[in-house]
Amino acid sequence: MYPHRNLLLIAFLFVSSLIWQIWKNDKIQEKSSIETEKTNDIPLDRRINRHLQEEDDKSFVKVRTKVFELFIDKKGGDIYRVDLIKYKKKLNSDQPFTMIKTKEDFIYQIQSGFIGKDGPDNMNYDHGIRPTYYAKEDHFIARDKEKYIEVPLFFLGKNKVKYKKIYVFKDDQYDITVKYQIINDSKKDVRISIFGQLKQSIQESNEDNSENHGFSIHSYRGAAYSTDQTKYKKCTFSDLIKNELEIYTKSGWIAMLQQYFASAWILNKEYRNSLYSINFNGNAAIIGYKTPQITVKRNERFQYISKIWIGPELQTEMSRVADHLDLTVDYGWLWFISKPLFQLLQFIHRFVNNWGFSIIIITFIVRGMMYPLTKAQYVSMAKIRFLQPKLEEIRKRSGKDKNKMSQEVIELYRKERVNPLGGCLPVVIQMPIFLALYYMLIGAVELRQAPFIYWIQDLSSRDPYYFLPFLMGVTMYLIQKMSPNTTKPDSAHEKIIDYIPIFFTVFFLWFPSGLVLYYFISNLVTIIQQKAIYRVLRKRGLKKSNKN
Repeated sequence: MYPHRNLLLIAFLFVSSLIWQIWKNDKIQEKSSIETEKTNDIPLDRRINRHLQEEDDKSFVKVRTKVFELFIDKKGGDIYRVDLIKYKKKLNSDQPFTMIKTKEDFIYQIQSGFIGKDGPDNMNYDHGIRPTYYAKEDHFIARDKEKYIEVPLFFLGKNKVKYKKIYVFKDDQYDITVKYQIINDSKKDVRISIFGQLKQSIQESNEDNSENHGFSIHSYRGAAYSTDQTKYKKCTFSDLIKNELEIYTKSGWIAMLQQYFASAWILNKEYRNSLYSINFNGNAAIIGYKTPQITVKRNERFQYISKIWIGPELQTEMSRVADHLDLTVDYGWLWFISKPLFQLLQFIHRFVNNWGFSIIIITFIVRGMMYPLTKAQYVSMAKIRFLQPKLEEIRKRSGKDKNKMSQEVIELYRKERVNPLGGCLPVVIQMPIFLALYYMLIGAVELRQAPFIYWIQDLSSRDPYYFLPFLMGVTMYLIQKMSPNTTKPDSAHEKIIDYIPIFFTVFFLWFPSGLVLYYFISNLVTIIQQKAIYRVLRKRGLKKSNKN
């Protein structure tokens, strides 16, 4: 009967459900943090943490490229700290974003080595003490003309068996090649397995918790994997704790995901690898892989090659490194809408070189595609408005007989070819697009700290001065007042409708400014389209034709 009111109510209920989901997720994370604190009864690698505090240069190998400042612990040859040079910790900060780190209250490491009967990482090899590797240099810096640098680590084991772990860095890329070599100069065969794993605390560090995430749905933080049978599968920390993973596959990868960034081990397809998970005393979770037992005969050499991805979730580059690795970008359940929208946004950005203007252009494209539905919506609303005298006659004639009134109204709509629900379709279609854009803005690392104009320097975070939400609320109010009033609703209903623009403005105060920009431009387009459609309808004499 009054579709423009229904549209606002549908939009209001949709955003309300979104807010409920946000509140629910925050409560779940709060509860999870409390439970994790209760189980946090053991220190996390205090030895490595002490290295960081004391800056013991002899304890680790430092590597610097155009994208990394990376630290390798000589004890075990593990990666225990990675600073991403091109990504800042916070907006307008000089400090790089530290992705891999080891602190007193948090651990995130990339571990690998040799296990099996003769592996130096075997708990029975040397009383559970991991091997200490030797490096010819403690600092490796990529020179301007060097396309890649190699960082070799050596360990001399029992019976003169040499173990090597060689990290190969491409100067401007986030994938790292890891070569494992064994030189068996002993008189016996050596039986080993190669393993690689990702270890992370379940609870976020106090430093990360203190950051202002805003009033938004938290992006996924946890594990994921890909196998021969499964392209992409999330595996939450609670899943890793409750059910230990045991999957056999040749191809695939294992990963730890967080908002905008990911680390992943890419498997070597030559072997039938075993994926596993470990519950580290309820305090940290481990997801890893290991090869089957490999026999290196005496006086022979062996080499195994794997890869690691450490860094931003750059979809194009990740897809080149491993199949389906680009699926780690968290677009939520509307990924089938978010991904094409981002690809279109990325294409537009190549020409305008500004993500804010790219969002404006994609808004015009989306609204242009929806114009036929929008036109049908306003035509339907206008027809209902012009039918008000006839509807009023039906109400008076029917009196209290509701059934008779409904039948006559339906017959009138059929005769005049009016669909009272036709105005709801554009909003029903636009709401999933709205939510898909939201997931895209909080999931695409390209939009992280991306500037627009003047005061908006980060499209993925809220407007610091709340100017865009205010403008969005004003445009919503104008749309509401411009829409034809097709009925006489009761006072309570009228008040609720009048307050909806205010509710939306409050909700949008904490939404990413890029999303608010989209909705503000969309409202402006709606106002222009609405005026143009009604002007055409008046010229065609729609009111006169309906009277006849």
